[in-house]
Amino acid sequence: MPGPLCPPPRRPKGKKMATNFLMHEKIWFDKFKYDDAERKFYEQMNGPVAGSSRQENGASVILRDIARARENIQKSLAGSSGPGASSGPSGDHSELVTRIASLEVENQSLRGVVQDLQQAVSKLEARLSALEKSSPAHRATTPQTQHVSPMRQVEPPSRKAATATEDDEDDDIDLFGSDEEEDKEATRLREERLRQYAEKKAKKPALVAKSSILLDVKPWDDETDMAQLEACVRSVQLDGLVWGSSKLVPVGYGIRKLQIQCVVEDDKVGTDQLEEEITKFEEHVQSVDIAAFNKI
Repeated sequence: MPGPLCPPPRRPKGKKMATNFLMHEKIWFDKFKYDDAERKFYEQMNGPVAGSSRQENGASVILRDIARARENIQKSLAGSSGPGASSGPSGDHSELVTRIASLEVENQSLRGVVQDLQQAVSKLEARLSALEKSSPAHRATTPQTQHVSPMRQVEPPSRKAATATEDDEDDDIDLFGSDEEEDKEATRLREERLRQYAEKKAKKPALVAKSSILLDVKPWDDETDMAQLEACVRSVQLDGLVWGSSKLVPVGYGIRKLQIQCVVEDDKVGTDQLEEEITKFEEHVQSVDIAAFNKI
């Protein structure tokens, strides 16, 4: 960097090139001057205080909006605006009046309920105080005060003699002997009831276990007389045996078997015994099978 006394370096070629470039460049270097002149012209035409007028115009617009809003609020409260613009506020006003009326009615009903509750509470308090006065603790205190005065009174001689006689009679009573008599009486009553219960139970018939049996009785061939076979089966008579319905069921090749129903008492008749009795008829019966067995 050169010192302060040194002349600046000469660049004649570069300076000439910049000048020629700026001559051909279309740039408005004096635009700020024309802007100042235009601003001064309009200030002279409109007045020197343009900024304050703009502020006043903005303030006037705000005040006008505030006044308009106040007017709308007053119209909505009074309900006296025009027909076209007052339909909404008047409807709101009527709805508000209706709600206020309903709230007043509800308030009156609530007051009535509160009064009823207060009366009920007062009645309960009165009943509670009456119960406290008539409680056992209060009753126990009153006889103690009343029991003091008769003890100081002098009983007449006749009453004393009667009391002595009653004490002698009480001494003659045998308390232990009465207990023994009551025990004997209770024992006798218990034995009598047990005996009656045993007799009643003995008279009651006992339950008999029974079974329902369905038998398949098969003949030897198709030439066997099935009516005679059924008669032979029904001829078996045992204590506790009751024969029921019967039917012929085809087996095949023209052979039919006899299905017969019977009811037996389990304690008296067994299935083996029943089969033995039926198979004794060897001329007609080939075999006996149990098709169904059910407890009754």
